Formats: sequence, structure tokens, C-alpha cells
Amino acid sequence: MPTSFNQSVIEEFRANGGKVGGPFEGGDLLLLTTTGAKSGKQHTTPLGYVRDGDLLLVVGSNLGAPSHPAWYHNVLAHPQVQVEIGTESFAAIAVPAEGARRERLFAHVVRAVPGYGDYQTQTTRALPVVALERAEPEEGAGPREVSNLADKLIEVHSWLRSQLRHVRAEADTHFAAQAAHHGSDEPPAPGLGLQIRQHCLAFCQSLEFHHTSEDGHLFPAIASYHPHLRDAIDRLRDEHRTVTRVQGELLALLADISTADPRRFRTELDRMSQELTAHLDYEEESLLPVLAEIPWPPAPPVPDTAESATT
Repeated sequence: MPTSFNQSVIEEFRANGGKVGGPFEGGDLLLLTTTGAKSGKQHTTPLGYVRDGDLLLVVGSNLGAPSHPAWYHNVLAHPQVQVEIGTESFAAIAVPAEGARRERLFAHVVRAVPGYGDYQTQTTRALPVVALERAEPEEGAGPREVSNLADKLIEVHSWLRSQLRHVRAEADTHFAAQAAHHGSDEPPAPGLGLQIRQHCLAFCQSLEFHHTSEDGHLFPAIASYHPHLRDAIDRLRDEHRTVTRVQGELLALLADISTADPRRFRTELDRMSQELTAHLDYEEESLLPVLAEIPWPPAPPVPDTAESATT
């Protein structure tokens, strides 16, 4: 099967430290890896980008076609993405801009790359402008170096706590903006917005993956080697189920962003914060002493010398 154009660009990008020739030569190019909205499979797409402070902006131009590109539908379903730029690779959260912010950012993009303005004139849809935000814990929130499984757990928990604080801060901003509207002559209060939705969805999906991994792998191993911790493991599993129920309420509210009830969302978010904070604190209190004895990353398996001698 012949190599597709995108795949040839991806291979050239990775082989040459982010530099490519052809139509992209001399331009700012990144690789965006998304999770398929329907398939759940990983897809990598080469995209031009424009910087705006610490943000990387990508545009769903689709060369001016009438429909959004597939990668844009993917980031709406799965906001967590992987970005490759030059020789660097990092996790990010994809947040489409809305309203006045979208207009400002699109004007910024067009000043840097006028061709995007040409694409906009070719279609009636507003070209999405997506900000790629690095998905990193707050500075100083986690361990500086990860040398054992306890450090790794703290690293994951630090990221979850920081994302929960981020979502709560955005919800506070939303309610402050909503409270600023008074009287029939005022513009309508804003909805929850894609920014809150994307961060909340990324947080919920990460939390689900983390808890599923613990239930399926970490907890059974700990219970097997440390029977005295089985009661703690049972409690942690019960707490997982409680957090999952609250998470389900949040995701149901975000299923249709245009009709989501902001006050109910805030109520469920407060409940999530209380339940999850207590859960993470208890898990660290119960498991960190045991996990500190397990090196991370795990050492590679030692080959069986007897078997090797016979092969």
C-alpha cells in the first residue's frame, strides 16, 4: 500500500527533528495525535500552528472545505492530545475558542499566516481555532523526580488535583460573568462553554483511566503481597464507585453544552471535589509506604539463563 501524503510528512518530521520540505518547508509545523471520536484509535495529523504566548494555536481549516476536519471532532470527544514540535513531545488539552476570544485569536492567526483568511472566505462555517494547553501539574505540586511507585502515584494525583482546581476556577469565572448580567437589556448570560467542558472532560477521562488501572492491576497486586491492606483496598474500591457515579452526573450534564444547567453542574463539581479529595488523601495515607519500596519505572525482566542456554 503506498504511503499517504500525511504519513510521509510524519515520517520526515520525526526523522529530521521536526523539519520537513515540500509545501511545509520553512513553516511552523507540529504533529497532533488525537483519539478517534468513534474508533478510539490514535490518529496523528501534521498541522501548521501559530504561537500566542504559551499557547499553540491550530485551525480546523480543512483547506476551506464545508465540514470540519476529523481531528477537530476527535478533540471534542477526547480533549487530551499528544503534541510533537521539533524534537519535543508533550501531553496537552485541546480547547476550542469561542465568541470574542475566537475572533481575537483567529485575527492573530491570520496576521501570522494570511492563508487562513483565504480559507475562511471559501466556506460559510467559522473555522475552529483550537488552543493546545500543556497538560502539566502546577509547579511544585508533585515530586521533582519519580524513582518509585509512590512518586508516580503522587505525580498522577497532583495532576488530577490541579485539573480539578482549574475546572473549579473556570466555573467560578463563569458564575461571576453570569452574575454581571442584569435586566432585559443585558446580553444573555453565557453557557458553560467549551473551555469548561474540555477541561472537565479531560479530567474525567483521566480519572476513569487511573481508577480502572488501579482496580485491574495495582490493587490486586497490593492485596496479594500485603494482606493487611485488604480492608483499605476494599474501601478504596468502594470510593472509586462513588466517584464514578458523581463523574457520570458531570458527563451527563456536559453531553449537550448548549442546554447544560450551570448551577447543577457546579453542585456536582463541588460534590466531586469533596469525594475525590478525601479519596486521594486516604489512598496516599494507606498505600504510599508500601509503594515507596517499588522502583519506577519497573526494571526490565531478567532473562532466564537456563532457557537462554538452550536456545
